[in-house]
Amino acid sequence: MKQFAVIGLGRFGQKLAIALAMSGAEVIAIDRDRETVELIGDQVSHAVKLDSTDEDALKAQGIDKVDVAVVGIGQGTGQGFEAAVLTVVNLKQMGIKQIYARAEDLISGEVFGKIGATEVIYPEIESAQRWAYKLIAPQIGEKIDFAPGYSLARIKAPASFDGKTVMDLQLRQKYNVNLVLIKRGEHTKTKKSQRGEIINVPMPSTIIYEGDILMVAGSDADLANLPQE
Repeated sequence: MKQFAVIGLGRFGQKLAIALAMSGAEVIAIDRDRETVELIGDQVSHAVKLDSTDEDALKAQGIDKVDVAVVGIGQGTGQGFEAAVLTVVNLKQMGIKQIYARAEDLISGEVFGKIGATEVIYPEIESAQRWAYKLIAPQIGEKIDFAPGYSLARIKAPASFDGKTVMDLQLRQKYNVNLVLIKRGEHTKTKKSQRGEIINVPMPSTIIYEGDILMVAGSDADLANLPQE
């Protein structure tokens, strides 16, 4: 089982620590504020009040032995950013291989990357981008980003797709996206035994019905151009 340390228990840190613990991971939650630590104590493996800029204090709690450390310290003040930077430096010196740092802006993120963070998390920026995409392309149910600007997305087949074959739709030619998989919807045009069926190799002759779930891959811009109706 992987061991995680979540350092800084603001809104982001608390939610992340609890989500990791609920997934079965061993989580050490750390913050300078005693009340915050006490609030989360029953929901994670271990919660402790300490100053993460103190390397000896981190080692005393076994943080040098965790697999992954996430620095979520709030940076609303200069002191918060300084504490986050010193914490990342401490973790790097302790030999932790995976260090994730929460940044509130791109400049802070660049600093974290240069001092040794494995990856930088931009919760505010990423959340705004997700919402912008959701508003622009409401037909996209869920998407998994696998490279900057490219995703695997789930869409519900619109009425304009109903009764057409994969060849008829020409998704690659018209929209520059690739159809990966089809899950039959609960429509009445297929046999009961076929409802919910997974077609993991759609053929040119495969018929698509309104309400089928389609997994498609392509650029975010091309996915947003898929029809909604």
